[in-house]
Amino acid sequence: MIKSMTGYGKSQREMNGRVCQVEARSINSKTLDLNLKLPSEYRELEPALRGMAASVLLRGKVELSISVTQKDSVSGKVQFHLNPLQIASYRRELEAAGVGLGSSDAILLKLPGSVVEDASVPVSEAEKEAVLALAGECLERLDESRRLEGAALKADLLLRIGNIEALAKEAEGFEKERIPAIRRRMEQHLAEWGKETVAPDKNRLEQEMIYYLEKLDVTEEKVRLAEHCRYYRDTLDEEAAGRKLGFIAQELGREINTLGSKANHAGMQTVVVRMKDELEKIKEQLFNIL
Repeated sequence: MIKSMTGYGKSQREMNGRVCQVEARSINSKTLDLNLKLPSEYRELEPALRGMAASVLLRGKVELSISVTQKDSVSGKVQFHLNPLQIASYRRELEAAGVGLGSSDAILLKLPGSVVEDASVPVSEAEKEAVLALAGECLERLDESRRLEGAALKADLLLRIGNIEALAKEAEGFEKERIPAIRRRMEQHLAEWGKETVAPDKNRLEQEMIYYLEKLDVTEEKVRLAEHCRYYRDTLDEEAAGRKLGFIAQELGREINTLGSKANHAGMQTVVVRMKDELEKIKEQLFNIL
């Protein structure tokens, strides 16, 4: 089952008077590009978190953030305290720049780091293990959202490949008239040319015409196109098939382009353009498939 590389997951739990929240979101990327945002007390968990994300997500640009809020055990309200050193530093910088504070210093409290959450509760090993478990739960939820979006992508990809197969059948309808029309057009031009010059040798002309018309035959292209479409459908049921589907799409493009170059028929060329349009829609979706 294919998966999208776009997804979102969130988990939250209260531990020892702290509320820990883990959020993860991802978008498409050729490799796993993991950006971690962790509180300083959890920095040592970074290697474990990276290994966990790599085993679950495989690819994608992923942002995983962990936030911890200290809560009062009775009121449940978040506790804060002033950071006097940071406030004094802001005051000195403003005075040195000649910026007056007026009659109130309240503006200083709005600057980053002036008011901080109380983080006096120490972090135990058990709590770190619980955070890792919470992160694993969040990543699983992210992966599940990828799977659900992947199912929607698969339905669209099947629709597009079905459209290409239907258009290939439609192109076959021009086969009966295409070669005879080309032959008549060649004979007409040769007849007009023969009025002013020596008439060509009929046997040699027939040989050359057969050779030319054989080069316009698209039987092999149709067979290969049908085979690529079948392989494409089978691959949609494989895990992490995004790159493989991309290679198959390239092969589909080659066969469709060859059909167009050999068509020599307005109706068939119109069908080929529509096939290319469906293939471009497939390629756009493949950028987001794991």
